Amino acid sequence: MLGLDPDPAALWPQAAPAAAATAGPVHAAAAAVRAHCAALIDAAAPACVAVKLQLARFEVLGSAGWSAMADVAEHARAAGLLVIADGKRGDIDVSARAYANALIDGAQTPFGRVPGLAADLVTVNPLMGTDAIEPFLTSARATGAGVLVLVRTSNAGASDVQDLRLQDGSAVWERIAELVNEMGAENVGAAGLSDVGAVVGATVPAHLARARELMPSAPFLLPGIGAQGGRVEDLAPAFLPGRAGGLLTASRSIAGAHLAGGGSPADAARTEAERLRDAAWALSAQAPAAR
Repeated sequence: MLGLDPDPAALWPQAAPAAAATAGPVHAAAAAVRAHCAALIDAAAPACVAVKLQLARFEVLGSAGWSAMADVAEHARAAGLLVIADGKRGDIDVSARAYANALIDGAQTPFGRVPGLAADLVTVNPLMGTDAIEPFLTSARATGAGVLVLVRTSNAGASDVQDLRLQDGSAVWERIAELVNEMGAENVGAAGLSDVGAVVGATVPAHLARARELMPSAPFLLPGIGAQGGRVEDLAPAFLPGRAGGLLTASRSIAGAHLAGGGSPADAARTEAERLRDAAWALSAQAPAAR
């Protein structure tokens, strides 16, 4: 999957004309980001199943950034890709409902319906408990979407909290994994996967076998490949339910592939996306329960 976290200071050359044609720094930056992301999607889409929009990278540009993000989501759908909104939201139920409406199904107001981003999957933060996740589940199930709960993340500081031991000897992340399994148990599809998935970082693959044991039906979003040091070859447990059980995501290693090997940005991005796809397919084919 293609991760999109555009930095206005590190965009592909084809973004420059879009910026030059737009007045004002905010709108110029948003236009450049839009052009950059569209070019990335055009290059990598044949090797991907989804795009993952890093919301902060768009929101930093204000309303123009949100508009650009909505356009990028539509461009991804037109290319046949799912859209993942990566905002890691989590709040009390009233606020969580507003976040869910914004990212998934929209909101009804006295002035008419306001559309949401219509994301197919959203990342959510479980720190406040299951009542902070339920509004996302409600919106997702009303539209056929899904949620991805942070379980054991890819950043270096994840161990500060997620690996802490509870009184029963289990880690905090293991308790979160149990909650993910409980929330998704009621909605497992014909392929054996639920609509409640887990974000499990590829940077500490030693946790994957235990995570899959605790969450047998959850699709895993696997960040940390490439720039963060994760390797596809270490991720076999994620694919035990089948090829769709593991969703590899790479951002900088695809967008910046041309910086290492030369060539055009589009060609280098396509080659890197295809390499990651082929590696994931090969690994999923070796999984004992793959189908």
